[in-house]
Amino acid sequence: MNYHVNEHIKNTVRVFPMQNRYGMHRYDMNENPEGLPKEFVDSVLKEITPEFLAIYPEPDRFLHKYAKFIGAAYENVLTTNGSDMAIRYLLETFGEVGKEVVTVAPSFEMYWVNCSILGYKHVPVAYEPDLTIKIENILNAINDNTRIVVLLNPNNPVGNVYTEEELRQVIARAKEVGAIVIVDEAYHYFYPNTFIEHALKDENVVVLRTFSKLFSLAACRLGVIISNPEIIHYVKNARLTFDANSIALLFAERILDHPEMVEELIRIENEGKAYTLEELRKKGYECRDCRGNFIFVKPHHNAKEVAERLEKEKQVLVHPYGNELLKDDIRVSVGSKEAMKIFLDAFFEVDAQ
Repeated sequence: MNYHVNEHIKNTVRVFPMQNRYGMHRYDMNENPEGLPKEFVDSVLKEITPEFLAIYPEPDRFLHKYAKFIGAAYENVLTTNGSDMAIRYLLETFGEVGKEVVTVAPSFEMYWVNCSILGYKHVPVAYEPDLTIKIENILNAINDNTRIVVLLNPNNPVGNVYTEEELRQVIARAKEVGAIVIVDEAYHYFYPNTFIEHALKDENVVVLRTFSKLFSLAACRLGVIISNPEIIHYVKNARLTFDANSIALLFAERILDHPEMVEELIRIENEGKAYTLEELRKKGYECRDCRGNFIFVKPHHNAKEVAERLEKEKQVLVHPYGNELLKDDIRVSVGSKEAMKIFLDAFFEVDAQ
């Protein structure tokens, strides 16, 4: 070939999500298995006119409303095309080729994928065999070459969380070396503790939120970066002019207009998770409440084979793992009690054989 290919991109190994998931029972990607209430969706769709579709996205109305919703100012928030794009912008803006990005491992893959694409060195901090993470190992991984430290709270897939004291230690250590700290709160509302106050007052802290989980807009792609005005300004410089689309912004606005619906979504998913854990434990299964909208369960049979049979025989999707730490478990997204009964009936039948 005679054309140039960026070496970092050329050498990046990607694994993309499976396709043809429509019509399946989806417990594999931490989506809401049922989505938003149909009457709410129908009411918002009525607002999408030909004129609406002909206009370029204008995020400011949503941003003013969202800032008020979280107790921040307009200057503290920025929309992105899903939190995937937020991750890319932040790593592009505050990373440096050949320098380091510290995360725990395993964690959300788009952090190490973006490191590979951008030519950064990913520094993974391993979990202990009991699925705990030692904060001193994260602190020890931060050095003069560190540009970014990432904490997912809760982390996907393991579901651990951090204390206020642990975060303060990481922020302080990152400040010593001139690094920023990204706190990814994709699973906020399932785990209500938040470090948003640090994003608003500390010079080197960013919090990420998404509308793909509780708010059930994974198809629309909407994320929010929350930080101090200076960091927001720099990310705006990197951001595409028209990033988040108008349909996502409209749905997100209307969700904020209905806080009672948000509370009901939280209640439904909490009820579904508690029901699922109780039913699994009744039958002697070893389970882990992962704080987000997902759990781990250890099948009686081979986890990968159980997942494959669930997909083939029951059209039920769950997430198995190939790494040594998690190979005996499957991750199951949670939803309503009714949605979880579908999973449990299929799982008990398949794993009994």
